[in-house]
Amino acid sequence: MIIENIENIKGFMPSHEGEALYKWANKFCHKGPVIEIGTYCGKSTIYLAHGAIEADEVVYTIDHHGGSEEHQLKEEYFDNEVYDQTNSIVNTFPLFLKNIKHYNLENIVPIVASSLIASKSWNTSAGLVFIDGGHSMESALSDYNSWAKHVIKGGALVIHDIYEDPEKGGQAPYEIYKKALRNGFMEHERVDTIVCLIKV
Repeated sequence: MIIENIENIKGFMPSHEGEALYKWANKFCHKGPVIEIGTYCGKSTIYLAHGAIEADEVVYTIDHHGGSEEHQLKEEYFDNEVYDQTNSIVNTFPLFLKNIKHYNLENIVPIVASSLIASKSWNTSAGLVFIDGGHSMESALSDYNSWAKHVIKGGALVIHDIYEDPEKGGQAPYEIYKKALRNGFMEHERVDTIVCLIKV
């Protein structure tokens, strides 16, 4: 699947991993909607939505749009383009809306809330849950505990930024990946640092 100019969208999703995300959304969304935890400016959302639209399914995006720990002022991944100078906060939501409008994607339902808050009243099973939120251990575990249970049997749990070697990347996504394998999921496919697990 070639999505025109997707490389120009701000984000941390390499094209080969994004194409895997598109493929998995397309494969599993016939079982239910897609839920994305951690949206940033919508790059991964666009891959997911293109995969889901072919099955007439929607993508729910869940993000407070205030950036993760590493996106804050003076932190490693701070980006002035998504910093609201008036209110002195990171706010990725305007750029997210601009990006999905550019691709005329109408199968995206943004939910502006923390992952934990949004999960409290959620009662719809998902064909695919994609976890790519905060990468602290606390955030990653909260995302997993809040959302993995909503994956329908035979559906997919996708986790981004899996690094077995601590020298290459943070360990929180890897830890929830291992937890999923111990709790009813099996590995379906992996592309570099993004892994698709199936609920058995």
